[in-house]
Amino acid sequence: MCNEVVLKVYMHCEGCKDKVSKCLRGFDGVEDVVVDTENHKVIVRGKNVDPIEVLGRLRKKYSRNAQLFYPIPKPENKEDEKYKEDQAQLKFVVLKVSMHCQGCADDIKKYLERMRGVLTVEPNMEKSMVIVRGIVDPSKLVQYIKKRLGKNAEILKQETGQANCCKKEPLWDNKWHCPPFYSSAQCICPSDMFSDENPFACCIM
Repeated sequence: MCNEVVLKVYMHCEGCKDKVSKCLRGFDGVEDVVVDTENHKVIVRGKNVDPIEVLGRLRKKYSRNAQLFYPIPKPENKEDEKYKEDQAQLKFVVLKVSMHCQGCADDIKKYLERMRGVLTVEPNMEKSMVIVRGIVDPSKLVQYIKKRLGKNAEILKQETGQANCCKKEPLWDNKWHCPPFYSSAQCICPSDMFSDENPFACCIM
């Protein structure tokens, strides 16, 4: 049992967000659910939350592709334990990928976010760079981009740090904006106001 569980779930709209939140709220031990649609991440908090049960619930009610990001399940043998220790480090990878339009950048972001272990993807079309954050092997990122998108990727920089997914920080900023105002008024030229072809024209008696 733990107080916080972090899962990775692919979501593309507000409907997905509501469905994920609805299937987890009220579940045994769950007290709070925070859904980050942009980063495809779900944080579940509670005093006695079972990560395996929460994962099973999400896979049953929403998507079988849901992944448990934190806490990492205990391995069954020593080889798996060593592998998990190597993988349980958060990596920041900077890749150089050729992008000639915004569509290329969107495709790279969409496909990489579906890759297992990837948390966030930030493409920069102007600099032809992609910043990937998650528990993932950088060489596999290069292979994945080549296989899925047919693009050559080059590792420019990579940093490794301990994954601290339970750090309580705002997942997004509350930003408000007003929708554009469209006027329904129509401008009629003065010459048309007295035209015989205009049925609503003025007439002089």
